[in-house]
Amino acid sequence: MEARAMDAVRHFIGGDWAEAVSGRTYDNRSPWSGAVIGPVAAGDDEDARRAIEHAHTAFSGWSQAAPGRRQTVFLRAADILEGRRPSVLRALALETGCGAPFGEIQVDFAVSLLRQAAQLAYRPIGELLPSDIPGTQALAVRRPVGVVGAIAPWNASLALSGRAIAGPLALGNTVVLKPSEESPYTGGALWAEILQEAGLPGGALNVVTHAPGEAGLIADAMLASRRVKRINFTGSTPTGRRLAEKAGVHLKRIVLQLSGQNPMIIAEDADVDYAVEAAAYGAFLHQGQVCMCARRIYVARPVAEQFLAKFAAKVRALPTGDPADPATIIGPVINEWALAMLERRVKQAVDAGARVVAGGEPQPPCYPPTVLTDVPADTELAQGETFGPIVTVEVVESADEAVDRANRSDLGLVASVISSDVPRAMRLAARLEVGIVHVNDQTVNDEPQMPFGGVKDTGWGRFGIGFAAEEFAELQWISAREQDRTFRF
Repeated sequence: MEARAMDAVRHFIGGDWAEAVSGRTYDNRSPWSGAVIGPVAAGDDEDARRAIEHAHTAFSGWSQAAPGRRQTVFLRAADILEGRRPSVLRALALETGCGAPFGEIQVDFAVSLLRQAAQLAYRPIGELLPSDIPGTQALAVRRPVGVVGAIAPWNASLALSGRAIAGPLALGNTVVLKPSEESPYTGGALWAEILQEAGLPGGALNVVTHAPGEAGLIADAMLASRRVKRINFTGSTPTGRRLAEKAGVHLKRIVLQLSGQNPMIIAEDADVDYAVEAAAYGAFLHQGQVCMCARRIYVARPVAEQFLAKFAAKVRALPTGDPADPATIIGPVINEWALAMLERRVKQAVDAGARVVAGGEPQPPCYPPTVLTDVPADTELAQGETFGPIVTVEVVESADEAVDRANRSDLGLVASVISSDVPRAMRLAARLEVGIVHVNDQTVNDEPQMPFGGVKDTGWGRFGIGFAAEEFAELQWISAREQDRTFRF
């Protein structure tokens, strides 16, 4: 795929496109070719503060907009995005190395997200509460909070930026979005284009981009501003922990969806051929650069030999190369740093005694789908999230043992269990210390209405249109007297 020039990516503030106050830009590069695909505004804290002020000013109008108006914006946006599907898929491949399978998933998710967000405008915002005081009517009412800061990652840039903004906006909040420096267009400017065309008023959504290594300038401005009432962040656990510490100083609520070291359990009675297909998809979709990807496969000993042989053969046959080629399954990793990290972690594991049964040799800018066994527990591969096309396989005596091993991780996003005994699999699922479990499916699943999020060091809070009000609205108790009350002093 030849890198094609994109239009310059600028800030979107107050309904207008703007350069960075400093005038600086940086080069947006293709992860496949390394070529420059366009300049991007390199914003800083001053740009962020401008965006916050515009969002604050726009809040009174957008929060009071009639529900039909808000609904219309989201339904129009869904149609616009659907109509732009081919160009969006090309942009995802060019900017983030996203192949057609995962690109289609992102577009489908984002279209559904917008259509489901449209119904939030008509959802009940409160309820009557019983009171023991005669003559008192009490209500619990949800109100939009104001300005929401949204910090989104590059790996599923369209879907995760959409998830970061749709719920807050649909509830009547305004948003300042900081996309990753690796996806300033598909994770930022593209959403501004679509929602502006759909009729979202100026200032309701603002997008501020930044150069590599300068994300902290934008995030710190969001954290420090009293105008920003909520922040949501999707990214790594170390970064999320730093944000949470800073948010605590300001008593600012933050929704965190962080790293996953996701286990996939293949029980003694599993259909091995099905398990192989599910594991390959769950481990290597978007070259393993999805927070939900399976990182650890626990396979029960009775089926282990058969599974490993078939799984390794399947993995070796996955096509690697240009993400614009419809036949490609494994495209480039996002940048040279990521490639070097994958190479280093595999080498460390092998030096410590691990065995490579598929892949394991870099093919820049790609890393081939890689399967390792006998990975020592003290290696980086065994302990934390390795964001790339690498999965470990561990033989266990039973699915029950697999649950115990899976729960040793400090991370708890998603897990899956493959078994022909569904009632038993459901019991195993209930014991897994994760926020999401899929029985007889792989780990990469998401729907806009589901409560998406994890436990332990994977963060707190839940994304999901059906749960947005719990995170991005204030609950207010209002009481009214129907008659004068007698006071006792």
